[in-house]
Amino acid sequence: MENLIALLVAAPLLGAVVLLCGGRRLDKVGHWIGTLLAAVSFGIGVALFADMLGRTAEDRTLTQKLYTWIPVEGFQADMAFQLDQLSMTFVLLISGVGTLIHVYSIGYMEHDERRRRFFGYLNLFVAAMLLLVIADNYLLLYFGWEGVGLASYLLIGFWQHKPSAATAAKKAFLVNRVGDIGLSIAIMLMFTTFGTFTFGPVFGAAGEASEGKLTAIGLMLLLAACGKSAQVPLQSWLGDAMEGPTPVSALIHAATMVTAGVYLIVRSAAIFNGAPDAQLVVTVVGAVTLLFGAIVGCAKDDIKKALAGSTMSQIGYMILAAGLGPIGYVFAIMHLVTHGFFKAGLFLGAGSVMHGMNDEVDMRKYGGLRKYMPVTFVTFGLGYLAIIGFPGLSGFFSKDMIIEAAFAKGGTEGWILGGVTLLGAGITAFYMTRVMLLTFFGEKRWQPDAEGHPPHPHESPKSMTVPMVILAFGSVFAGAFFEIGERFLKWLEPVTGYSHGDSPVSAMTVTAATMVMLLVGVGIAWAMYGRGPVPVVAPRGSLLTRAARKDLYQDDFNHVVLVRGGEHLTRSLVYLDHSVVDGVVNGTAASVGGLSGRLRKLQNGYARSYAVSMFGGTVVLIAATLLMRAV
Repeated sequence: MENLIALLVAAPLLGAVVLLCGGRRLDKVGHWIGTLLAAVSFGIGVALFADMLGRTAEDRTLTQKLYTWIPVEGFQADMAFQLDQLSMTFVLLISGVGTLIHVYSIGYMEHDERRRRFFGYLNLFVAAMLLLVIADNYLLLYFGWEGVGLASYLLIGFWQHKPSAATAAKKAFLVNRVGDIGLSIAIMLMFTTFGTFTFGPVFGAAGEASEGKLTAIGLMLLLAACGKSAQVPLQSWLGDAMEGPTPVSALIHAATMVTAGVYLIVRSAAIFNGAPDAQLVVTVVGAVTLLFGAIVGCAKDDIKKALAGSTMSQIGYMILAAGLGPIGYVFAIMHLVTHGFFKAGLFLGAGSVMHGMNDEVDMRKYGGLRKYMPVTFVTFGLGYLAIIGFPGLSGFFSKDMIIEAAFAKGGTEGWILGGVTLLGAGITAFYMTRVMLLTFFGEKRWQPDAEGHPPHPHESPKSMTVPMVILAFGSVFAGAFFEIGERFLKWLEPVTGYSHGDSPVSAMTVTAATMVMLLVGVGIAWAMYGRGPVPVVAPRGSLLTRAARKDLYQDDFNHVVLVRGGEHLTRSLVYLDHSVVDGVVNGTAASVGGLSGRLRKLQNGYARSYAVSMFGGTVVLIAATLLMRAV
């Protein structure tokens, strides 16, 4: 079965090559080719998963080496793959949810004349993400990492005729390049420290490395994770990425790109376990982003941007859990998987609403849509209940586990992290209830589009609703399936390790506190948006609301600190170059030139001048000789 691993990447990569190079002759069938090859990758993943289940926990790591990629003395990189319980989890999520998004895109992009190219980009994205998670070394992982960045740039800016989409694509690309510098430096540090960047040898030798080196590597890996997973301070690209087609939002925000950072940290557990300071920074970044994204999501009227803030917040939960070490690794991945179901369903539901509302994204211009789009309402509603942690649904199990793990960290740190996760649960319940009420409940607030055409909301075609139904099924049952018999914990523990920690509060107390926060969040949202009419134009709001609408001034911060800071740094370097470096060079040249000019006057070509010079020199020599004898 090991020989099938490469086919996981080969199938969607083949689709990308065929669709992007095949020309217009494939326009009528390109979407079917792309969807079929994504499904083939998922089928191969299922076959490998079935084979893995038949093995003992110690024998479930499968490897496949294709060839030596970089054969240099002292520096060798293989084109080799590793499939274990962690990477298999990602393979099934990426290829499974990715295939559903391909199916959904058939209907959503039906009238786009560049649909074939869109499916080629989707296939390229899936192939790059699969390469990232099955690579057996950091250099090959970096290759997939950059492939994901390229594909996301192409997909976010797919409608490049819109200046906002082109700008958003460039912004995502540039912000991610900052994070990529961290990954490249981490790989260099690994090679200088361990002499290799292959997972096995690196993790095996991590216990012998100094804590300082492991901390440096861990912090650089965290910087990379912040870029891909939109964590503070590299989170500014995520909201703007909504300018791409809605299937792109579902693919990037649910199962693929934003989860890459979580995978990187958990995969590098051996490094972070030996670097407690780096782990602490990871938890702080996760906690800050958890609240940051939730607050931003509360004030957005654009349905996709509200969900983008939610994604940022939920990934914050995962990063925080990953920073807890063996206490939270498993639960970070568990929440990642359940989030893949309900967040993909929510984004596809948002796209279905837009499909029936003339591509309107402002929720204040929705209202009462539950009667006109029943399938969308039910599937979106189940995703809503899952993400807020309604008892029995997926988010209830995975998010509760992270909250419990935060308290189990112990000490003051545990109480702070536990409090942050509880507060985040309450804010999540508020902003998601707001989305539900503004979209599906209340009175109609529909407005004609720019061309004066009134919306005629209707249910989306089956190619769009069937994937939504399947994802809703996962939103409801995945968490309970994972939790019963501790299936997910037992599945991942051989790879990630697990520790119960020492929680000062019982699991029942945590669950009760979470339910209280959930009810408070829902209640406040109902009081604000469910009891009376909602104005089509948003009121000015409080200072915090206005700040949240501007993404808590993250772009302004980046402009002041990075853009203006970079400008000042550049000007300082230019001044240093002109005034100091060039000054020394030019001053030396001027001094030599002046001295040579003066010396040149002594060589005037007149014999009488030379005779006088010779006579003067002779007089000086005679005088000096007589003086020395007299002394």
